[in-house]
Amino acid sequence: MAVLVALGAFLMTLAGGWSAHRVTDRRHLVLGLAGGLMLGVVGLELLPESLEAAGAELYGVPVALLLFVTGFLLAHLVERLLAHRQAAHGAAENHGRTPEVGLTAAAAMVGHSAMDGVAIGAAFQVGGGMGAAVAVAVIAHDFADGFNTYTLAHAYGNARRRALTMLWADAVAPVAGAASTLFFTIPEPLLGGYLGLFGGALLYLAAAEILPEAHHAHPARSTLVCTVAGVLFIWLVVGAAH
Repeated sequence: MAVLVALGAFLMTLAGGWSAHRVTDRRHLVLGLAGGLMLGVVGLELLPESLEAAGAELYGVPVALLLFVTGFLLAHLVERLLAHRQAAHGAAENHGRTPEVGLTAAAAMVGHSAMDGVAIGAAFQVGGGMGAAVAVAVIAHDFADGFNTYTLAHAYGNARRRALTMLWADAVAPVAGAASTLFFTIPEPLLGGYLGLFGGALLYLAAAEILPEAHHAHPARSTLVCTVAGVLFIWLVVGAAH
């Protein structure tokens, strides 16, 4: 089931890459909805489940919450390192853009997508409802992943063929990640910790990347409505699963 669901992430990633090649004016609505879905999954499903599964505390704070904050900070650190590297190569060829920087950033997106697949598989080990909620969030934000993977590779001076190669690698990554969880069962405390870590990273992507990008060019009420609709949809999914 996890692998079949991850195929949705595969298709959504390709859809994002296709949109990057032929940008439409409705992209901000998709990103607004994706941000709402991700926010809903983190607050209404991932965080409560990780707190219950991890259980233990460290210096009076639940381990799941510590890992949640760690995931947020790790995502922020990776984003800052990539931004620093781009700035460091700013004076190079291709009008301040070098192919190596674009490929490095795209490769980071591929690694992130593989961990998304692992998260889908891990969530299905908790239960079908948890798996469905996480899958919705992953599939939603993989549109942005595909868009950004193609854009980063192509905009930094790489040929279209190379950018498409990175896009396909990013699309296959979540399927491979989900398939890897078929060969092992994650112990419940470790599973809770991983879901907390993943939740923190997912929250950063929603709050610092997806939603600002959605409202940057089109600060419309319709985008906000899509975000709220995404949160409400996850609420319905979580309620139905329980």
